[in-house]
Amino acid sequence: MEFLVGFEINVPSGTPESEVRDRESAEAGAAAQLARDGHLVRVWKLTPQAGEAKVLGLYNADSRAQLDRLLRALPIYEWMRVTVTPLEPHPNDPATTGSHQ
Repeated sequence: MEFLVGFEINVPSGTPESEVRDRESAEAGAAAQLARDGHLVRVWKLTPQAGEAKVLGLYNADSRAQLDRLLRALPIYEWMRVTVTPLEPHPNDPATTGSHQ
């Protein structure tokens, strides 16, 4: 199953910069592992408003329950507001109809 996952990241005020750097580094490693395992397909940084950090990702998982477990294991999960949209195939999808170049 494919899922479109939105992340709004809000680092709690007063969090030491060293903790932010450590978690961001761990998050990059976790994302790389999810990609190697075939779960993270694509990720985009959305144009932020002042003070916001938003990310959009395309994930593969066997189920919503598996996706939830994968997301909860992320190092900055407790700093994120997550929205998940399950995706279903569309008959006009260029990736499946062969009409894209």
